[in-house]
Amino acid sequence: MLNVLARARISRVLDPIGAALARAGVSPDVVTVLGTIGVVTGSLVFVARGYLLIGALVVTVSVLTDMLDGAIARARGTSSKWGAFLDSTMDRIADGAAFGSLAFWLATEGRRSEAAAALCCLIAGVIVSYAKARAEGLGLRCDVGIAERSERLIIAGFGALLEVVGVPHGLEVVLWLLTALAVFTIWQRVHTVWLQTREPVADPAPPARS
Repeated sequence: MLNVLARARISRVLDPIGAALARAGVSPDVVTVLGTIGVVTGSLVFVARGYLLIGALVVTVSVLTDMLDGAIARARGTSSKWGAFLDSTMDRIADGAAFGSLAFWLATEGRRSEAAAALCCLIAGVIVSYAKARAEGLGLRCDVGIAERSERLIIAGFGALLEVVGVPHGLEVVLWLLTALAVFTIWQRVHTVWLQTREPVADPAPPARS
C-alpha cells in the first residue's frame, strides 16, 4: 500500500540523498548489506533483551535503508537482477531477526500468546514475499497487498511503542492484527495470480501437413 500511496513522495526526499551517495562512490549493495547487519545486530542486542524502543528505531532505519539502496541504484543507473535478488534476500534475513528476536523475548517473559503472534507474523510475512517472488518467477504480476514489508515493519514498530509507553495488551493486539493483515495480503496475492491463470490462452496452430 505504501508503494502506491507514499513511495513517490518518499522518493522525492531520498533520491537527492541517493544521488549524492552515488557521486561519492557508494554502492547500493553495500547499503543493502550494512542495513541488514544493523537490523540483525539491533534485534539480537536490543529486541531480544526487551529494549523495544531502540528496536523500533532499528525498524525505522530498516525501512529507510530498504528505499535508499534503490535510490542509489537509480542514480548510478545500475539497477539489476542481482541487486533485486540481494535486496530481497537481505530483507528476509532482517525480518527473521526482528520478529524472531521479539518472539524470543516474549517467550522468556512467559507471554505465550504474544510470542505466538510474533511467530505468526514472521511466517506470514515470509509467505507474503514468497508468493510475489514465485508469481514473478512464473511471469505473472503480483504487485498487490494491503500489508507489504514496509507496512508490516511500521505497524510492528508502532506495537513496540505501545509496549514502551505501557498500553495494556497493546503489543499483543498489534501483533495479531498484523498477522491478520499479512494473511489477507496472502489471499490477495493468491487471488490475483489465480485470476491471471484463468485467462484463456490461445491454442497453438495445428502442425502443417506434409
